[in-house]
Amino acid sequence: MNEALATRSGTSHHMSMATENLNLTVRGMTCGNCARSVERKLAVTPGVTRAIVDLAAGQASVEYDPGRVKPEALADAVRQLGYEVPA
Repeated sequence: MNEALATRSGTSHHMSMATENLNLTVRGMTCGNCARSVERKLAVTPGVTRAIVDLAAGQASVEYDPGRVKPEALADAVRQLGYEVPA
């Protein structure tokens, strides 16, 4: 019984998530509400750990788990809002 407990306690169920960063050019944002909409859309996308949008630069910086979401899916999420994300 002690052997089984030792095996279980030595097994980690928590894995560190390797994230990547992606900078997306977002065209068509004209105000702070536009930027907040893009930021919120990206932030709630599964696999995204952080999203920051810079309205003046027309850029979205996204930290994401590449095992859960692909860059094209992030671009498509922004396009669903009506903004242009160049390929």
